[in-house]
Amino acid sequence: MNLELDWNAPTFQRDLLALDKNNRNAVLNTCVRLIQMDWDMLHQHPGLNWEVVRSKTGPQGERLYSLRVTQSMRLLCVRRGNYLHCISLHPDHDSAYTR
Repeated sequence: MNLELDWNAPTFQRDLLALDKNNRNAVLNTCVRLIQMDWDMLHQHPGLNWEVVRSKTGPQGERLYSLRVTQSMRLLCVRRGNYLHCISLHPDHDSAYTR
């Protein structure tokens, strides 16, 4: 079963709309790729580089994950059941991991 995306987090929406056209397209292209995957495919995909973020927790105290959108941009997200909840975008790769 393919994973499902949730874009309802206000921070994600704000971050997405603040991006320039090229970066916004990169996010959308990544999301198109994500909805074609199941969770095993996501975990094993070498280009997306799915990894746990140990320095932060999600909005409800859950484990946060990071995946690569571009060489410099990361998406922070939370897994809840079959949903990948998009929390925030980080055009500066390192900011995804700092408090």
